[in-house]
Amino acid sequence: MYYDFTVKTPVVRGKIIVKKKGAASYVLFEYGRDYFPDKRYAVPKRAIIGKIAAEDGSLMYPNEKYQEYFPDAVMPEERPEAYRSCCLRIGSYIVIRKVLQEYDLTALLEKRLHEDTGLFLDLMAYMIVDEENAGQYYPDFAFCHPLFSDGMRIYSDVKVSRMLSSIRREQIIGFLDDWNSKRDHRQRIYISYDSTNKNCQTGDVDIVEFGKAKDEKGLPVFNLAIAFDKTNRIPLFYEEYPGSITDVSQFTFMVDKVKEYRYKKIGFVLDRGYFSKGNIQYMDANRYTFIIMVKGCRDLVSSLVLENLHTFETDRDCSIRAYRVYGKTVKGRLYEDDAKDRYFHIYFNASKQAAEREQLEQRLEKFGQFLGKHTGEEIRFGATYQKYFKLNYDRQGRFLYAEEKSDVIQQELELCGYFCIITSEKMTAGEALVHYKGRDMSEKLFKTDKTFIGSRSMRVQTSESISAKIFVEFIALIVRNRIYNLLKETMLRLDAKPNYMTVPAALRELEKIEMVRRSSGQYRLDHAVTKRQKVILSAFGLDADDVQKEAAEIGRLMAERQSLITMDTEEGDDEDGTDEIDTVY
Repeated sequence: MYYDFTVKTPVVRGKIIVKKKGAASYVLFEYGRDYFPDKRYAVPKRAIIGKIAAEDGSLMYPNEKYQEYFPDAVMPEERPEAYRSCCLRIGSYIVIRKVLQEYDLTALLEKRLHEDTGLFLDLMAYMIVDEENAGQYYPDFAFCHPLFSDGMRIYSDVKVSRMLSSIRREQIIGFLDDWNSKRDHRQRIYISYDSTNKNCQTGDVDIVEFGKAKDEKGLPVFNLAIAFDKTNRIPLFYEEYPGSITDVSQFTFMVDKVKEYRYKKIGFVLDRGYFSKGNIQYMDANRYTFIIMVKGCRDLVSSLVLENLHTFETDRDCSIRAYRVYGKTVKGRLYEDDAKDRYFHIYFNASKQAAEREQLEQRLEKFGQFLGKHTGEEIRFGATYQKYFKLNYDRQGRFLYAEEKSDVIQQELELCGYFCIITSEKMTAGEALVHYKGRDMSEKLFKTDKTFIGSRSMRVQTSESISAKIFVEFIALIVRNRIYNLLKETMLRLDAKPNYMTVPAALRELEKIEMVRRSSGQYRLDHAVTKRQKVILSAFGLDADDVQKEAAEIGRLMAERQSLITMDTEEGDDEDGTDEIDTVY
């Protein structure tokens, strides 16, 4: 891909060659030679680094290879002229701008990022609207959208790369401090904390290490965790840390951050991955409450389940209808030296029981078949096989046959369909389940980050750029999460359940609000706002008049910088063409 700006054609004696093919001339750089001793000659290795500009033979349009072989070359940060499509899509811009104003995000970012704030917000909007995070495609988004940058400038992807690499850790921490200082610290809130990891094969990133990857691809990873205010439905802060660090060991550092942000009336809603004696004691020491899921097969929980077996599973007073489960609460201690009573909420789900029993039966069947294939061999099996089977060997150490451990399997079958939530505060089983289910919002945040912001891959190669891009993603999550909540609240108030009130569908509908450049050169609103668009806009407190006002302001800004540029986008060929004329510098 050729950039849409020109640079001076480099002059390196004997290394630069211009080859003409058809109407275009391409600039090649010789970066090495392969010598063949048997033939006694060398074959040059060349790469196309640019295309000669038709208007000036001393200039060329560079490509990515130019930056690779001439890393010290000065590249323009701004396109030579502001230019736009004749049709601007303004609907999503208006809604995102409204959310930024509601949270005062622009001012908070300007305090830390200064003149880069506009481009930063443009990248954030690009991630939300296009569901993409590749910086090289940002100019395509900017071509047909209003922008937050000063004067609605379109910057090149070179500027995007430089901006990301220039954001320092101190700026990110400063923003998170400011963002959390604006929260109401007197309010009692529940924080849902969860983490995920992302595969990365880049070599120059400090936090990328081999760890316990959730997708088990065997690639190095880094971890990303988000603290989410479940009560007010707002992301609070995030952490990025090396892939070798486990969730359990990282949790205490997150608690320290909560203390630094001066949150006091806090309850943590945690997944089973954070359950440990150390974490429980640390929350107790800091006077924070918790709601935590525990695996039903853990010894502590399984003993409680077995003690209360058949005492509540069909009792209608124990039914939690919203989730189609039955629940019972009992008091107990988490460990022998626990100084406090905890509340164990035991749940039974009939459909979950059937599914888990079927899975267990299938596992046992596969284990049995595997064991049968190795009869007569000198082989040792792992702990999983030994848990369910008694393994018999002859005197020579050859495996003979396996016997199922009926008591172990029977107990595990009895535990199918049960799960447990432990709380440090007294509450009913129904209340505990509602609080825990509320953490689905943090799960949706990770799904949004990887799916709806296009961040399954980071597409950067340095620690600074990864840190900055995660920062952009965090702001995008704040804005998109607010859009999601407002649309959901509006849909609940409507008599019908329209399918255009999801975030992707709503943004697609808003993208149809367009401004068109007329013959006078001025941008005008192309048509009136539709009924669907009015419903979507009402979720944000906007109406057709607000769209008219925003369109007028966008038209004014565009008139100040309006100019057009055209460019030949024909791709170059390699150096093996047959109709070239070589010019060597």
